[in-house]
Amino acid sequence: MKPPSQRQLRAGELIRHALMDILAREEFDDPALHGKSITITEVRISPDLKNASAFAAPLGGEDMAKTIEALNRAAGFLRGRLSREVDMRYTPNLRFVADDSYDEARRIDQLLASDRVRRDLDRKIGD
Repeated sequence: MKPPSQRQLRAGELIRHALMDILAREEFDDPALHGKSITITEVRISPDLKNASAFAAPLGGEDMAKTIEALNRAAGFLRGRLSREVDMRYTPNLRFVADDSYDEARRIDQLLASDRVRRDLDRKIGD
């Protein structure tokens, strides 16, 4: 698979910023989104710029699955808001995906801080 083009990267970043603004100021009726602070960490867009996957996470990582489901239910509404915010020929279809990169980073930090790994690292440094 080839890497994204500059055009895809620019469009993805434009959409990410716009989605963050929309999510920060909109009030949602959906209880899974009401009062939640949601971060959009990345937006990957298809080469034809018609489909976008937005990687999202609620602040604190609580209720990740419910939040992503709710965002996908609100995708049509968010797409409509997005069409007013960004100047693109075609507003892409949105799909929200759980961003678990923070959990993965935390898991790696815990692994590196474990006694077994620390002992091995100390042994290497002492050699």
